[in-house]
Amino acid sequence: MNVTDYPLLRDWLRVGDGGLILRTGKVDLGQRISTALVRIATEELSVPPDRIAIAPVRTGDSPDEGITSGSNSIEQSGLAQRLACATARIAALALAADRLGTTPDALDLDDGRVTHRGTNRSLDMVDLVAALPEDLPVDRDAPARVLPEPLPEFEPRGLRAMVEGRYTYVHDLDRPGMLHARVLRPPMMDARLADLPQDIVAGLESAGLHLIRDGSFVAVAGPQEWPVVRAAERLSNGCRWDIGDGLETGDIFQILAAREAQRFPVIDGTPKKAPLPDPLASADFDARFERPYTMHGALAPSAALAEWRDGRLEILTHSQGLYFLRGSIADSLDMAEADIVLEHVPGSGCYGHNGADDVAFEAALIARAIPDTPILLKWSRADEHGREPLGTAMAVSVQAQVDGKGGLAALWMETRGDTHRGRPRKGANRAGPARLSANSLRDTDVPRFVPEPNMNNHAGLHRNFDPIYTVPDKRLVKALVADLPLRPSALRCLGAPANVLAIESMMDELAAQAGEDPIAYRRRHLDDPRAVAVLDALEVMLRDRPMPGEGGGRGIAYAQYKNAMTRVGLAVDLEIAETGEARLTDVILVADAGRIVDPDGLRAQLEGGVIQGASWALHERVLWGPEGRETLDWDSYPVLRFDNVPRIAVHLLDHPGAPSVGAGEASPGPTVAAIANAIHAATGLRLRRMPFDADAVVAAALQA
Repeated sequence: MNVTDYPLLRDWLRVGDGGLILRTGKVDLGQRISTALVRIATEELSVPPDRIAIAPVRTGDSPDEGITSGSNSIEQSGLAQRLACATARIAALALAADRLGTTPDALDLDDGRVTHRGTNRSLDMVDLVAALPEDLPVDRDAPARVLPEPLPEFEPRGLRAMVEGRYTYVHDLDRPGMLHARVLRPPMMDARLADLPQDIVAGLESAGLHLIRDGSFVAVAGPQEWPVVRAAERLSNGCRWDIGDGLETGDIFQILAAREAQRFPVIDGTPKKAPLPDPLASADFDARFERPYTMHGALAPSAALAEWRDGRLEILTHSQGLYFLRGSIADSLDMAEADIVLEHVPGSGCYGHNGADDVAFEAALIARAIPDTPILLKWSRADEHGREPLGTAMAVSVQAQVDGKGGLAALWMETRGDTHRGRPRKGANRAGPARLSANSLRDTDVPRFVPEPNMNNHAGLHRNFDPIYTVPDKRLVKALVADLPLRPSALRCLGAPANVLAIESMMDELAAQAGEDPIAYRRRHLDDPRAVAVLDALEVMLRDRPMPGEGGGRGIAYAQYKNAMTRVGLAVDLEIAETGEARLTDVILVADAGRIVDPDGLRAQLEGGVIQGASWALHERVLWGPEGRETLDWDSYPVLRFDNVPRIAVHLLDHPGAPSVGAGEASPGPTVAAIANAIHAATGLRLRRMPFDADAVVAAALQA
């Protein structure tokens, strides 16, 4: 629990400028954690939202809450903030009772005022919190305040400024004397610079531009952005690179199947160093499901601002893991961590590890070469598409046996892919620096990164791999295949979408074999009453909705993220055009996220997950050749467009007495699976390799 490492109230809550200042180590990248934390503080302390601020997340000052990932923000920072605010409320009421000469149970709390009931005597809650002892510890058992009615919705933090174009992103930063910078990109990460065009290099100084070089890491900086961009392009066009043997090419799924793997049995969601289970002797269902490399596809490329002054380094970044990144940069530059400060400034948000960490380190390298000067480095669209870490390609093999009633009796599965742990974080063999891409170009002794298998519960490849359903005989194997052609790391949901696709496609086919309704079939394999309640509510929502007509289909899917967080049951209605293109019409979704903190934010998370899951399912795939990636723009890497966004109906099941659980990654996996099931309902075709685009539908039809 976070309050173990940061046990004092002032670690989480302070007073300044006449209001409360909430402190967190989780960054807001569009998931509305800042709005949720303000709602928690308002619920507990009754202080109006306009008197509550969120302190910027800054190393050395903010709590170290690791990485903003895994749908953990509400469970971790939200819980810490609730306990801190509840502690402050109880202590402030005791202080108010003492000052007013009464007892806490004779006080009312409303609109930021503590009032002695039956009198006109009152005190300001913010003033009371300010008067609490500096060393007051957070009470881990402080009870949450129970309101007679939920708080009304209020405007999300920063939304108005975003809509009105006044919001400041890291890309918009400006500092006196600031230089703009661009980095020359080799065709692939392991390429080495063979030659720089000296005539162009000679002209840089006369143009007032700086050339920065460290081995094969080369950058250009100057006071005006456009001349820097043009100079970097000219220089890049004249460079020669040694790419060695180039990237390995071919069918990635054949490569995955043929490559040696580190294999572990997965028991109760956790890999073990134990004997591997045998596949089933015979199977009523036997299939393999495949997901290609996919990218985060952040709408704006990554950026960072860095300044090196008096041996200290300050970086403004949209990284999701400031403390981890600080440690990796310190190790890379042989610096003390205390001499590096990273502060979060919003950028183009993503769920996972995009280019934010790499661009921050590159900006630091340039700033070190040009001290006492702020450096703003922006990646281009081609940089982002071509350099960001990717979600790994995966293959999931499934065998199932059924009993005499058509129910699941035995299951063998193997999930296979590269690591999801590419974020720069400390580890053996200088794993932090090894995971910063610029270090592969610099003249350093940083070794090549070799991933270790993630042995945590429902992590990496095996996230949502252990089915939530009751199966008498489960045999599960995780297979880590390292050193595949492209650089992998964390992408929203990690292995869950491929694993949920495999499980939910299997459940759909077995339901059909048993002659059962797909919801009823899932329900009889669940022993969790709240899971059953989600499916019951989904069934009710679908009862009065007509089934799609000719050429259309409805697909069902259910999943609980990490088997412990938000439960989601959903249905997708779609139509298949004569060209094979799937046109989404409706998504009906039911979710149970425990106690709901921010209803609008929860809906937004679930809806956004549906959109991203649909984009993965229908469009996204990274292509590459021997000289590097080839999907470098939105034409070569298509995503879901506005003309195929479905109507989305979300129904939330609230459990005020239950803990709040993460929801940011709960809906993409079941969305992918429901789309696959809907395509089967519409066409009779089972598509097992993502994306399920028009070419895949037509190819499957020709083979049928």
